[in-house]
Amino acid sequence: MNRDEILDNLQKLVQLDVDATHAYDQAIKNVKEQPIKDKLIQFQADHRRHIDLLSAKVLELGGTPPELISDFKGFIITGFTALRSLTGTKGALEAMETNERLTTSKYEEACKKDFPVDISTILQSNLSDEQRHLSFIREAITTVVR
Repeated sequence: MNRDEILDNLQKLVQLDVDATHAYDQAIKNVKEQPIKDKLIQFQADHRRHIDLLSAKVLELGGTPPELISDFKGFIITGFTALRSLTGTKGALEAMETNERLTTSKYEEACKKDFPVDISTILQSNLSDEQRHLSFIREAITTVVR
């Protein structure tokens, strides 16, 4: 994979995590159960860490990381999450499950690509976070009453 391909892939992943942080804002606002809200806040922090790590690699390669604002797709994701979250904790979690499935699948795809070892290590760690997020959210959905 050449430098431009690496940069393009990393910039897309940064944008994905930026969009995820905005979606988490919407979900967190509407979750009433403090233990679940606390987990979502931790997951949002994971996404911010992903942004920082991947943005540092983008800069290292001479690229420009995306701004910390949603792109068009991000606005759709955030809007979807905001609407679903209005129904309460279960709706917020269901919206975040959809978002985390997308994020997890994008990291799975990235981990199959031929990145340099230092970047692959970051991507594998980020994927592990995404899998943990998805697992918790799926479990939480089964415990919350509408």
